[in-house]
Amino acid sequence: MARQKNTTTSASIEQVLWSAADKLRKNMDAAEYKHVVLGLIFLKYISDSFYELYYKLKEGKDKYEGSDPNDPIEYHAENVFYVPPQARWDYLQSRAKMPTIGKDIDEAMEAVEKDNPSLKGVLPKEYAKEKLDKQSLGGLIDLIGTIALGDGVSKSSDILGQVYEYFLGQFALAEGKKGGQFYTPRSVVQLLVEMLEPYEGRVFDPCCGSGGMFVQSEKFVEAHRDHYNGKARDIDRLFERVVSIYGQESNQTTWRLYKMNLPVMKS
Repeated sequence: MARQKNTTTSASIEQVLWSAADKLRKNMDAAEYKHVVLGLIFLKYISDSFYELYYKLKEGKDKYEGSDPNDPIEYHAENVFYVPPQARWDYLQSRAKMPTIGKDIDEAMEAVEKDNPSLKGVLPKEYAKEKLDKQSLGGLIDLIGTIALGDGVSKSSDILGQVYEYFLGQFALAEGKKGGQFYTPRSVVQLLVEMLEPYEGRVFDPCCGSGGMFVQSEKFVEAHRDHYNGKARDIDRLFERVVSIYGQESNQTTWRLYKMNLPVMKS
């Protein structure tokens, strides 16, 4: 009998990740566990983005000639977060089975914030807590490590956006009514954005939560750029006008999610 082939569609990546991650959380409350998972996903994303630029700087061709791959300024100039050695994903994954992995991740988060001032006070540093099972944490690191999130191909396919948005939605469901503090269903946000038509000007969200309105506004602009490209309407000039985003959020915990969610938007 012929062996049956196992097939996995790209649309199921986030579902597979969620199913596995949810099992690893055991008895930990969803309100706390979401920061554990989303913090690691964010760290994997910026680590992937860092390495993609790191190798270009190291090769030193064309505009990168004479660049220093160990200088944080090189990365900030390209709108990429600098990730210090102790926070890079391959280093953390090599230590995933060690009992000190929680402490290692906390120190990694602190190191990233130190080299990237815009992230100061944003990243979770709760991985060394006793109630977080370190064996499960190591398994979560190995799981997230199987998926590329921040390289060029993944960015063009918006893998991170799909995973992040799916996880936010699932955590909101797991938390019940309280989940509404940081997540509004995508269908509702999409409807609002379609009505607002944010081609230009300023987008203000007085209760921005984790930033879903801003993510959908960016997607709206990109979708309509493709639709009108090559048509008689001078859409290119229209999109030269920068759309600015402004938000406010009273919940400090939700604000941290928003700050991590912004890099999900394509640059």
